[in-house]
Amino acid sequence: MNIATLPDIDFPGHDRLIAAIDAAVTAGDDQTVTRSVRNTLCELIRDRGVRLPDCVYEPITDHYARRELYRSPQHGYSVVAMTWGPGQGTPVHDHSGLWCVEGVWDGELEITQYELLEQDGDRFRFRPAGGMQAGPGSAGSLIPPHEYHTIRNNSDDQVAVSLHIYKAEMQCCSTFAPVGGEWYQRGANVLRTDEAA
Repeated sequence: MNIATLPDIDFPGHDRLIAAIDAAVTAGDDQTVTRSVRNTLCELIRDRGVRLPDCVYEPITDHYARRELYRSPQHGYSVVAMTWGPGQGTPVHDHSGLWCVEGVWDGELEITQYELLEQDGDRFRFRPAGGMQAGPGSAGSLIPPHEYHTIRNNSDDQVAVSLHIYKAEMQCCSTFAPVGGEWYQRGANVLRTDEAA
């Protein structure tokens, strides 16, 4: 992809956010990088000088919104803001082998981790392995193979916003639909991004 076409949406504190993530992603191995990015993201969410663009507070009726705000031409990471309307969420899914740090910017989200117990072709057996209600300023990381999870905005009337830093642009992932008991059927999901302005 031509560097000129990489997304880079301006917002208050943009340069501070990018400089902080640039420093964090050079911290070492995946464990060290995600810990550094997670700590950095928690600080940035609480920094009143960093304000995400207004568009990320606008939900889309039929799906949660994914708006890519920045992609690093030097380090390859991608910054995606997600907007969760009331009741919106994901199925069980993976991150296509990419590490990710996810932080709640506004509102509250329920995150549930899943443990892979066994696989039989495109059938996977999962068990919920813990969950949490995450509010503003909280962040967590996913490092393959521990990447299976769901995210949901359980509010009846509030919008939630989260910021996701991926190791690289995430263009697809696997989703898992329940087929009975602990078994799920894998499907392919091409990820799209919604317009950010």
